Amino acid sequence: MKQGLATALLLALSLPAAAQNPPAPSGLALDMRLRYENVSDDAFSRDADAHTLRARVGWRSETRSGWSVFGELEGTANFNDESSNNTRNGNTRYPVVADPKNAELNQLYLNYQPDAASRATLGRQRLIYDNQRFFGNVGWRQNEQTFDALDATHRFGNGFSLRYSYLDRVQRIFGDDHPNRDLGRWKLSTHLVSASHTLGPGLLSGYAHFIDNQTLPLTSHRNLGVRYAAKGGPADGLGWLATLEFAQQDDHADGLSIIDAHYLLLEGGLVWSGYTGKLGFEQLSGDGRYAFQTPFATGHAFNGWDDKFLTTPVNGLNDLYVSAGGPLARDGWAAKASWLLAFHDFSADRGSADYGTEWDAQLGFPVAKGVTALVKYASYNADSFARDTRKIWLQLEWKI
Repeated sequence: MKQGLATALLLALSLPAAAQNPPAPSGLALDMRLRYENVSDDAFSRDADAHTLRARVGWRSETRSGWSVFGELEGTANFNDESSNNTRNGNTRYPVVADPKNAELNQLYLNYQPDAASRATLGRQRLIYDNQRFFGNVGWRQNEQTFDALDATHRFGNGFSLRYSYLDRVQRIFGDDHPNRDLGRWKLSTHLVSASHTLGPGLLSGYAHFIDNQTLPLTSHRNLGVRYAAKGGPADGLGWLATLEFAQQDDHADGLSIIDAHYLLLEGGLVWSGYTGKLGFEQLSGDGRYAFQTPFATGHAFNGWDDKFLTTPVNGLNDLYVSAGGPLARDGWAAKASWLLAFHDFSADRGSADYGTEWDAQLGFPVAKGVTALVKYASYNADSFARDTRKIWLQLEWKI
């Protein structure tokens, strides 16, 4: 990491940085996830069937004088490679299941955390900002997204927090050894700054992302935004939650001059006894030439699990959604199981064309100590965008 990271190091050392959680325990970390995914897309004559197994093995050193080291290997095996398009096998007759066979160094970083308020991490790492709408680890896919980065935060005593990250490279979900190197990883020179402060019942945050994508320079852009997330109500009664967020996206570095769009999120909800209901509206604007993009987001968590809008159409996207979820029951074994149901109505920002609608549902439950199971379903019904698509997932995960 060259001059940009050297500058970032100087900035991080001049501004102590802050963690929201205590240091993770030392020792061995193991995470194994077995998944079956079926995709039925009317744009293809064949359904995709993917049986994959993801394994992560990591080790964290003991913390000494605030210093620790963590390393993690990750590998994904595909048991029926011929029955889906995993982006590297050439099976374009099938829908995509973006979990190709892969083995790589997932994380390797040096962490310094002298106290509960300060942290700085240097190396290959999982990087998550806010709700992952702009930067996340894409944890739903078998091969997660990680960054070669410096990440530093500090939480002041008056409720003010400051975070800074310098990103040198991103290892994308398609695998570090993907034959299309532009798909597997991007070289970056990117600066992220976020400041937040407690305001009333919530947290007010402002952020700036200066993204210089040196692999795909024409996509380089800048995001300037503000976010307010609040919740309230009695702990044992009816509570509420609300989120408001707005961001402006413009060209940066060698980015195209047509990059000019905005992002809007309005969300409200009620919480009662572990159950949550939400109503929201998300807008990624578009003018027919360019639409607001979030290429480093955990995109699967937004705009439906069928992943039809990971790249925003040039006419933009309006997503009006409602969701409800909570424990399966109030007590007993079912209290440890959880369900979620969501509905999305998608339309264009420019021209207001109806794109389609989607239903999503999932049920998660414990099987044994450290073992959880998940059943998940998504059904997209197309109007004027893409084709009808249905996805089913069956999954087992074991963590120690």
